Amino acid sequence: MTDKVIAYTTCSDGAEAEKLARHLVERRLAACVSIVPAVRSFYRWKGDVQDEQELLLIIKASRGSLSALRKEIEKLHSYDLPQLVAIPIVDGSPDYLAWLERELTTP
Repeated sequence: MTDKVIAYTTCSDGAEAEKLARHLVERRLAACVSIVPAVRSFYRWKGDVQDEQELLLIIKASRGSLSALRKEIEKLHSYDLPQLVAIPIVDGSPDYLAWLERELTTP
């Protein structure tokens, strides 16, 4: 098991997704953020079922940065309750995992 995670959040528009992605990478809270356009989300919010077009952000980060990552997303996100869930990376390409480590470490 590694200390790296894949975290997910969603945004309602491309400008916000790009702003979040760039911010997280610039601050080294994420080594990479991939934006997947046009996901359709169904969820219950304030008693009603919602059907929304969103963008999915796939965030490559470390377990130790999750608290700071959460704070930044909550600070910058337009949603009242932005999604943030993280899944551990149990294994992977040694070269890719080493790259993640380098990009998440302040020089």
